[in-house]
Amino acid sequence: MSLDGFSMHRLARELNQELSGGRVDKITQPNRTTLQINVRQPGKNMLLCISVRSQNPSLRLLEAPLENPAEPPSFCMLLRKHLETGRIACVRQQSLDRVLFIDVDVIAAGGRIATKTLAAELTGKYANLILVEDGCIIDALRRVGASDSRVRLVLPGGEYQPPDDGGKLNAVEVSPDDFTERIRQRTDMKLIKAVSDVCLGVGPVTAKEIAFCAGLAPDVRIDELDDADFASIASAFKETVAALQDAESPAVLYHDANGKLAAMAAFSLHIFKDEEEERFPTMSAMLDRAEVLIGSYAPPDKDRFQKLVKNELRRAQNKLTKLAEEADEAKNADEFRRKADTLITYQHQLVDHQDEEVSLPDVYAEDGASLTIALDRRLTIRQNIQDYYKKYGKLRRAEKLLAEQIAACKENIRYLETVDLSLASCIGLAELSDIRGELISAGLLREKQKKKPGEKLSEPFRFCAEDGTEILVGKNNNQNDRLTFHIASRDDLWLHTKDIPGSHVILRTNGREPSEDTLLLAASLAAHFSQASGSSNVPVDCTPCRFVKKPSGAKPGFVIFTHQKTFAVTPDEERLKKVLAQAESNS
Repeated sequence: MSLDGFSMHRLARELNQELSGGRVDKITQPNRTTLQINVRQPGKNMLLCISVRSQNPSLRLLEAPLENPAEPPSFCMLLRKHLETGRIACVRQQSLDRVLFIDVDVIAAGGRIATKTLAAELTGKYANLILVEDGCIIDALRRVGASDSRVRLVLPGGEYQPPDDGGKLNAVEVSPDDFTERIRQRTDMKLIKAVSDVCLGVGPVTAKEIAFCAGLAPDVRIDELDDADFASIASAFKETVAALQDAESPAVLYHDANGKLAAMAAFSLHIFKDEEEERFPTMSAMLDRAEVLIGSYAPPDKDRFQKLVKNELRRAQNKLTKLAEEADEAKNADEFRRKADTLITYQHQLVDHQDEEVSLPDVYAEDGASLTIALDRRLTIRQNIQDYYKKYGKLRRAEKLLAEQIAACKENIRYLETVDLSLASCIGLAELSDIRGELISAGLLREKQKKKPGEKLSEPFRFCAEDGTEILVGKNNNQNDRLTFHIASRDDLWLHTKDIPGSHVILRTNGREPSEDTLLLAASLAAHFSQASGSSNVPVDCTPCRFVKKPSGAKPGFVIFTHQKTFAVTPDEERLKKVLAQAESNS
């Protein structure tokens, strides 16, 4: 779900009003799809965020900056060279397409003023950032070569061509009569498809809104409409354009009860009856809220680490399956000995290289039942006997070894699941640095851990119960160890989901017995920050920290403990939601 070009018209107008004349102070790149531009206006600083992530490409003004990596990427360095200290001349839209241009005036050689343009193409999975001067591409965030596209190349030194508009109309400039005349010509289309096909930047949501205001079904065919219907379409189109241009109209966002984003627009929509509506004074505020709902921000390297861990987890699970099959086969070792003993007893009755299988009386069967034995005709009878004894000996030796390998493989899977869980909830660079170091130590990532002087350690989640008791929750394995063995006191309570990957939770006691209500909250947090999040009757172990030990050579996050009490907990979602809001307000 992303903003269509129709609603982006108001966004361009707002950004132009806020940013025009501002000086570009600093450019940073928090991750591979997000750019931040600090703009200095008289008496205030503005922070423009440009995201080309396919789920929600957007431009918006931020209240607080995103975290940045220690070393800026190459595209960021290029933009710093060309745009920093420049003045923003204007922010404009390409017709009603999902393309916004940021024109920046800079001082070039000889003291002349040169205008360089940062083109933000917010077109879904093809979204891109392109730096242009005098129609020539300087560079792009995503270069598009001949092997990627035969239609439009985006390479340094090439001519910049905006995305093709297909000859569509600009809804803000076209008259309702011209609009309906174009609609009439598309007799074989459904109404919403025809509206989107006629007007540039009009997405499915805006097209459905026009159909709804006209009192027509969105999937009605054009050839089924009469003159009265087209008059209604023209009126609805005029009202929708007027709503877009109304400066007092609030930006709106719609989502369901679970927070899943349904739509967003620059004006109120009438087609959403069951969804919750949120109104915002600016488009930036609305897009900021949409970003939270979509959850599209990811620290640098997070995706790469997640793919790495998931691949390792899949390999470990496949290995466990094969080991289990071999273990099942090893359990049948006695069957090979039975066949070998039977063959050696009756070998004088058999002829070499003659039979593929024989049926002989089983020497271990009390009733003299026959035993069918497969033979390799390439081998002599004696060699077949030796082969069966050899398989028996191999499987007997393998049974113990396989049991050890299966235990080690299961432990590795549990460990990888904890890392995967940590990455899923990772939102900061400090936590990501912890996980990077852990992956390097585990031999999963072949990189050198870069430690910078004065680099801050990541902090655990801190929550406060209603009675003021502090509850700490680890965000990853390294932090879990630090929390349990360095931050917590001996008499604090340690909680963790039983046999389920999850965070270490510390309930501060300060030498006092915690209330039952506070203990339940701590257990609910342990269940929430685990692989069993959202489940009911989650088993949670609880014991004083002095009974938690770290075995020598154990992997990060792995502990042993005694004197635990185990109880099942079903978190109260409403109460938990209020407590979790503390972490958001402190972030």
